[in-house]
Amino acid sequence: MSTTYGMGVRLMGAADSFDQVVERVRAALGEQGFGVLTEIDMRATMAAKLGEQMEPYLILGACNPPLAHRALAVDREIGLLLPCNLVVRTDGADVLVEALDPRIMMGVTGEDELGPIADEAGEKISAALAALTGFDGG
Repeated sequence: MSTTYGMGVRLMGAADSFDQVVERVRAALGEQGFGVLTEIDMRATMAAKLGEQMEPYLILGACNPPLAHRALAVDREIGLLLPCNLVVRTDGADVLVEALDPRIMMGVTGEDELGPIADEAGEKISAALAALTGFDGG
């Protein structure tokens, strides 16, 4: 599953609960060297701030420190585009896990030196997403 600026997987009729999928996402990211630095619970925020109800929807900010360090060495402003954001949300009985394609940062900055770093980050995020479905991508 992909969008014009992201990639993702749909876990059809997810056998795991939403919280279990979130833990699986964290583990899959960890296997690829990413840690989750931020977590924004949009459902809770919309309920608390606006009184609006919505499906479970988390935004996870993931960082791979070696890749972030390399990117910052090329362009200090790249921090404006970090960390890598992933969304975990429900869609009916399914759970969607979507990630911003890190290659977008190269297009935004115009820094060719970021290309290999963005490619590597994209490959690692793709591998983490593939692990959620049991498909290794290779």
